[in-house]
Amino acid sequence: MTNPVIVRSYIEGVDQAPRKVALVASLVRRRTVADALVILSHVPKRAAQPVIKAINSAKANAINNHELDGKTLIISTLSVTTGVRLKRFVPASRGRALPFEKKTSNILVEVTGELKPKKVASADKAKTTVKTTVKKEGK
Repeated sequence: MTNPVIVRSYIEGVDQAPRKVALVASLVRRRTVADALVILSHVPKRAAQPVIKAINSAKANAINNHELDGKTLIISTLSVTTGVRLKRFVPASRGRALPFEKKTSNILVEVTGELKPKKVASADKAKTTVKTTVKKEGK
């Protein structure tokens, strides 16, 4: 038995908290890529767009780079981790500065699928025939 091909897509620095992105990601784990894209297109959350982009990137990598069949792709892993936290301050009364963090997320998508069937040249196309034309001499 052949080892399954795992194709990855990784997006870093999504400007949204990982908890919010993980809520959307949990909707489509272990589903086919086509089903996941339909579900995410109807989710009314801002975090759906980066997840759609990550899934489309993994799908394109699988089809173009690894020659997998696009119809058989299944999301095997969809994980959201914390990214870089930017420390910022907001002004407060009496000259104080209150700290807060701008949180970012990293999205990892791994898809698996079956290889595209190889096209076999048929016997009719393998034989090449050459047509010859003869000019008739007329007076």
